[in-house]
Amino acid sequence: MLARIKVRIRVGRPRTRPDAVAADKAYSSRANRAYLRRRHIRAMIPEKADQAANRKKRGSHGGRPVSHAPDLYKQRNTVERCINRIKDWRGLAFRFDKTPESYLAGLHLRGAILWIRSLQPA
Repeated sequence: MLARIKVRIRVGRPRTRPDAVAADKAYSSRANRAYLRRRHIRAMIPEKADQAANRKKRGSHGGRPVSHAPDLYKQRNTVERCINRIKDWRGLAFRFDKTPESYLAGLHLRGAILWIRSLQPA
């Protein structure tokens, strides 16, 4: 999924490497963290309780605790709410569209509607 990401900046072409990635505990794995480290991307992924317990059980051989910035992780909530607003459309939530092009068109349409509604006063 990270291969398709384009980070928009004010000047120049979009970058393909974000500064940080925020994900929930389901993505807390050694492989995911190694991939992000190789690409020099900060991981805002909290550690699972069983992974932390296993690391502590191993003592000094368990490695260091993973770094986690709770203030940056809280911004993930905004993205989750946006995804929930997009999924208010049943066609997008249950993937009724047969082709990827028509699904993407519905996604763009829903995004435009949400953006226009955000500009109107409440």
